[in-house]
Amino acid sequence: MSEQNKRVVLDYVDAFNRGDLDAVCELFAADALIHGALGWGGLDTARPLWSDLMRCFQVSLEVDGMIAEGDTVAVRYTERGRSVGSFRGGPVTGRDYEMVAMEWFAVKEGHIERRWGARDTATMLRQLGLPLA
Repeated sequence: MSEQNKRVVLDYVDAFNRGDLDAVCELFAADALIHGALGWGGLDTARPLWSDLMRCFQVSLEVDGMIAEGDTVAVRYTERGRSVGSFRGGPVTGRDYEMVAMEWFAVKEGHIERRWGARDTATMLRQLGLPLA
């Protein structure tokens, strides 16, 4: 089961890197909870944020490490991106960023039920030349 759950998470990474928001969302259970730097909620909360990240920062995730046990999958990434669109009214700088990001998933029956994300957003904003909130 752990290998199948890893595959689900790798499919999430692949869809995210392609900027395919529909494919990302299809990997989640209908009642999934997604926790991140800006709070938590269901797909209705996460989808607009992910859309903005894909559009404004061209986010790319490179898997540096992944472990799985039972229903749990944990991933460490190198996250990269570039400021190419206005994020929440901020300026576009054209600058790149690179940082470590981590996500923890609960996967059941081929769908992600829970996702927790941890990123150093302050590092990202500094590298992009954007103001810290």
